[in-house]
Amino acid sequence: MNYQETLTYLYEQLPAYQRVGKSAFKKDLTNIIKLCEILGHPQKQFKSIHIAGTNGKGSTAHMLASIFQTAGYTTGLYTSPHLIDFRERIKIDGEYIHKNSVISFVKKIQSAIDIIRPSFFEITVAMAFYAFAKQKVDIAIIETGLGGRLDSTNIITPLLSVITNIGLEHQEILGDTLAEIAFEKAGIIKPQIPVVIGAYTKETQPVFDTVAKERLSPIYYAQDQYKTIDIAIEDKLTQHSIRSLKDNSIISISCDLKATYQSKNIITVLASIQQINQYTTFKIHQKTISKALSNVIGQTHFWGRWQQIKDVPRVIVDCAHNADGIHEINHQLSVEQYQNLHIIYGCVSDKDLNTITSILPTKARYYITEPPLPRAKPFEDTRQAFIKNNLKVEFAAQDPKICLSMALKNADKDDLILITGSVFLIACFLEDLNVR
Repeated sequence: MNYQETLTYLYEQLPAYQRVGKSAFKKDLTNIIKLCEILGHPQKQFKSIHIAGTNGKGSTAHMLASIFQTAGYTTGLYTSPHLIDFRERIKIDGEYIHKNSVISFVKKIQSAIDIIRPSFFEITVAMAFYAFAKQKVDIAIIETGLGGRLDSTNIITPLLSVITNIGLEHQEILGDTLAEIAFEKAGIIKPQIPVVIGAYTKETQPVFDTVAKERLSPIYYAQDQYKTIDIAIEDKLTQHSIRSLKDNSIISISCDLKATYQSKNIITVLASIQQINQYTTFKIHQKTISKALSNVIGQTHFWGRWQQIKDVPRVIVDCAHNADGIHEINHQLSVEQYQNLHIIYGCVSDKDLNTITSILPTKARYYITEPPLPRAKPFEDTRQAFIKNNLKVEFAAQDPKICLSMALKNADKDDLILITGSVFLIACFLEDLNVR
């Protein structure tokens, strides 16, 4: 098979969560363990940091990767899902793995695939571990897909575990309460391995404390160590002033991920590097952190987080896809300058639109669509939910590009057009506009 045929084989022959939903989620680690046994246990051949969380884990992972790259370490990065190119999932020093690596890997284990019948996600995890071991990376930053305890990535023993935050999402798989979801995410905490918690609530902290105590794992709460005291949005960077609560010093960070919500992720990253410096042989200096965070996009090719893709009128894409993400969007909008707000929205079938429509901005004109994938929520269902909650639906169409054309037609030069609701919706605009 050539590269395209290989991708078609992976997408069409194996169950993929983005296509079929929760039926693709395996409730044990048997398949990934079998695959890695066949490959010679690659997950044991490199050092790693493991990241879980409801929101922010992708940003946190890319920030950490940028830091280690800047420090001169060969750095693997595994994230999901991808936006445009499948190989976004597996990077080494910010570069996608080669197409030939994808082809040769699938060829190597195709007979095992036919017997084991793993999911698409399990194959990509095994591919990443194999690539990182083969390239002898100094460190790999590994992002979970869904949950933590039963996630295919959870066969590594990392130097550090990181849990960014907990929100209500994927309740049909992870549980109906914050405590239940926290328990699933806390499954990445390993015996005697330190864990950093980015944000906690009264419901989630006892869960983290209990699991860490049972596993004799040192636990650190980032929000108890650092506090953001000021954020200033500039042309190309956002300036974050962060106070260390340990010694009251001020840390100034310039970040090219421009959204103000990145400040929470920066705090998680600072706490994570602090523990890496304390518990491992890696030594990361503050100057390295500052330099790396000013060039996350350039070093890691990270897209889709409050990313401007057109200047006049401004068109911004953001991958916010749940209630917590929409809350962060609302805060960002409160510091933006614009005349009128136009929002293009589409989501997948499992989203709670009653909750989401209750917190979306009321002073906006909405253009309702659906992401281009089988698991998308039909745009007419979304439109009805928006109308029910008294949001002004200006236009609705199945094709996202038609919605963008209509929004551009209606918008004045000082207006803002925001595209949000799904990673897969954002992907089709980045691909269409040739944004890389």
